[in-house]
Amino acid sequence: MARLNVNPTRMEMTRLKKLHKTATRGHKLLKDKLDELMKQFLDIVKENKRLREEAEEALEKAYKSFIIARAVMSEEYLGEALMMPKQSVSVEVSQKNVMSVNAPLFDFKTEGNEKEIYPYGLAFTSGELDSATESFSSAIKPLLRLAESEKTAQLMAQEIEKTRRRVNALENVMIPNYEETIKYIAMKLEENERASTTRLMKVKGMIAEKAIEERRKQDEYSSKRTSNM
Repeated sequence: MARLNVNPTRMEMTRLKKLHKTATRGHKLLKDKLDELMKQFLDIVKENKRLREEAEEALEKAYKSFIIARAVMSEEYLGEALMMPKQSVSVEVSQKNVMSVNAPLFDFKTEGNEKEIYPYGLAFTSGELDSATESFSSAIKPLLRLAESEKTAQLMAQEIEKTRRRVNALENVMIPNYEETIKYIAMKLEENERASTTRLMKVKGMIAEKAIEERRKQDEYSSKRTSNM
């Protein structure tokens, strides 16, 4: 806590009081924003956990089936079966505003016949390859949602840290500095007022003494004239 280097005047104190009021209001707003950011961040973290478990489960099933299919099929047949996919996925990226955070929004579309996910005939392939293809297809949606959610969580974490620094700066630096400076100016103004009062009393005392002295001289002069007559 440090006092600001300002002139101890009433105008300066009025200006600092306005700044202190603005800083206090801003601190409250930022504190409320920080609380809401933390609440939404925790909700996103929970959603991340659910999406990650869903994606990992689908990928684990897909990889297990693919390993078995690779073991029972020749590499030549496997390569030919997966060479020409019948579906493709296009992703459009936009943004949504979440508490002043531009969070990504992924909108994906599957191009091709949704019912024909197998890019091969069923005569020379194994059921494990069918299961792997289905699992990889079902993992696309949670993977994209997981990427969207994790990026949002990352951006919100950055915003939380930035907001927390601002709250701490207002709470521990700016507002105490304003309060200390206002207190200092008020003390200096009181000292100046007491000094002015003391000087005024001295001046009044000097004027009163001078008036008494002049009155005494006039009385002496009047007494002398009366004696001479």
